[in-house]
Amino acid sequence: MRTAPLSLAALTALVMTDLHANQAGSSVITLGEIKVSQAAGTALRTENVLTSVDVLGGDQVEDKNVMNSWQLLGQMPGIQLTETGQGAESGKATFRAFNGEGYINGIKMLIDGIPSNVNSGNQRFVDMVFPLDISYIEVVRGTNDPRYGLHNIGGNINYVTRQGGNYIDSRVTYGSFDTREVQLAIGREEGNFAQNYILAKQDSDGFRDNSNSNKYALGGKWFVTDDEQTLRVGLIARLYHHQAEESGFLTRDELRASRTQSPAKNANDGDDRDMKQLSLHMDWQLNDQLSMSNKLYYSSYNDDRTITFTDYPLGNAPRQRRMWDEQQTGLLSTLTWRANDLLSLDGGINVEEQDNTYRRQRYSFGVPTDFDAAPARIQDDDHYTLRNLGGYVQAIIQPTESLKIIPAMRVDKFDGNTTTLGGQKASLQDYGWIQQPKLSVVYSVSESVDVYANWGRTFQILTGSSFPAYLSAGQASYDPSINTGKELGVKFRPFDGAEARVSVWQQDATDEVANMPATGTSVGLGETRRRGIDLQLNAQLNEQWTLWGSHSIQEAKVVKAFADTGESLAGKEVFSTPRYISNLGADYQYNDDWRFGLQARAQGDYYIDAQNQQGKYGGFAVLDASVRYRISSATSVDLQLKNLTDREYEYVWYDNFFWGGDDQPMFSPAPGRSAFVSLNMKL
Repeated sequence: MRTAPLSLAALTALVMTDLHANQAGSSVITLGEIKVSQAAGTALRTENVLTSVDVLGGDQVEDKNVMNSWQLLGQMPGIQLTETGQGAESGKATFRAFNGEGYINGIKMLIDGIPSNVNSGNQRFVDMVFPLDISYIEVVRGTNDPRYGLHNIGGNINYVTRQGGNYIDSRVTYGSFDTREVQLAIGREEGNFAQNYILAKQDSDGFRDNSNSNKYALGGKWFVTDDEQTLRVGLIARLYHHQAEESGFLTRDELRASRTQSPAKNANDGDDRDMKQLSLHMDWQLNDQLSMSNKLYYSSYNDDRTITFTDYPLGNAPRQRRMWDEQQTGLLSTLTWRANDLLSLDGGINVEEQDNTYRRQRYSFGVPTDFDAAPARIQDDDHYTLRNLGGYVQAIIQPTESLKIIPAMRVDKFDGNTTTLGGQKASLQDYGWIQQPKLSVVYSVSESVDVYANWGRTFQILTGSSFPAYLSAGQASYDPSINTGKELGVKFRPFDGAEARVSVWQQDATDEVANMPATGTSVGLGETRRRGIDLQLNAQLNEQWTLWGSHSIQEAKVVKAFADTGESLAGKEVFSTPRYISNLGADYQYNDDWRFGLQARAQGDYYIDAQNQQGKYGGFAVLDASVRYRISSATSVDLQLKNLTDREYEYVWYDNFFWGGDDQPMFSPAPGRSAFVSLNMKL
């Protein structure tokens, strides 16, 4: 890796300041190492987002065996993993008491700073990223980050991939359920030109019957800088394909009979998914005080999914075929002026346009499915657009070395149109300009204690292809749901090599709606309140021992229901939200050749229905273990045991949730004990 000249080094230091938690006036905690070979762009300055921020280094994820990269976040504090386990619809990661059911998608997902949610807010694009290509993962919690608008309700997650450097890294894995995986990452940097590539292939028979999965990902990054190292331009391209069977959900009796079975009705269920992402990046240091960052992107999502949820009567056409074709184009541009040591100004705009189609067909027959036959009915055949214009400005005021104050304002506006089945046309609800003021403060009590507080607003708008997102004549309108959040925290170093953080937070929302665009169902929850306490500690005890742990207590309740709710939801907990999430891990470096690791994860039970009448499910406590042996300086082998105690647990949802079914819990069992062995080679 070459040494950057002063201007680029200064830019890199500015960008990556937040990743070094020993600086004063920071609320960031980092686990693992962050290796920077090129400046990642001036738009990623989270040292100016004074909230609970966590960074997970690439060394903590590159050797993890996961079926999907969102599962890597299980190492981080306060992250709820919703493991639906249905082929390509595998699940997602959420936090701050936003659940992962797909009804309330409150987390913004980014890949190298590029917006990476689909229209509904689900996190499907992140499947394109494989562990060996990750430089670090950054989680920003709360409502005071002004950089993003759409889907940034409870915070955001940014997967930052490797750029620059000289390396050839490979990893070959074989494990339980006949799982085979190959990853190859290549970096080449010479002079002013850097190029990086990733090739990954994963195949698995799956834990259950009818759960075969085959996917691959290709990626390339090409960046060039000028001789003065003040201008950097690059292109990132990604391609992903996934074919997977879906084993379906089990009734209670089916679960008791066999955790690995797939009901006959699901024998032909599956998914065929293609995703692409192309982005052009330009970072320009105009002078010592002024810098600019621009990102132009195109993302494509194509999905053909067949699913049979439950044994509906044949007249209701139980088998569904859902087809998405979503195209996103957008621009993000930021400008930063560092006037002096006291004041910096930062502002940005974003433009995004989505051109989408969604089709849903219903079939009356069961097994086998013949899609050459005409469907019993076509439920959806929609073409819809969504346009977003947003912008923000913030001032970074530092009157003393110990105090930093950051007021900010963000605004967003949306419009669009839809043409639904039968040629009916409608326009997106007119939300006007959605204003989101924010204020953050951090005070360094000493070199080892930082106290921070923030207040801010974010928003939820309705997505999908038809009502209620788009408003036709005679239909009731919705106001945007405004989330007002506040947090008080302290980050401190209790002893050398340790970082700890304690934070108390609350987030109140108006007019919140549980909305599932894929099924055309929505239920107005009304005013909600989410609140919690987060505790965490990372400690490097000595050269051998590293420990980390966290415990998050959270609650999400409906405070005041919509007036038209037939049965009041006031006082009820928001469904599928566990009351606690815990994490505990340890790494032991026995010597230069041997390393051992343990990680325990746990979360509480949750209500599965809006009325809190069907009982609590979904809690678990699992333990993973790993052993790594270094054969040579370039080669190592590792063994990972997941769910070491063979704990039985499940993802659970209620069949009659909003749209009529068999009025019973439905289960998707998680894998039991499994083992994976990997060979790693670095050149």
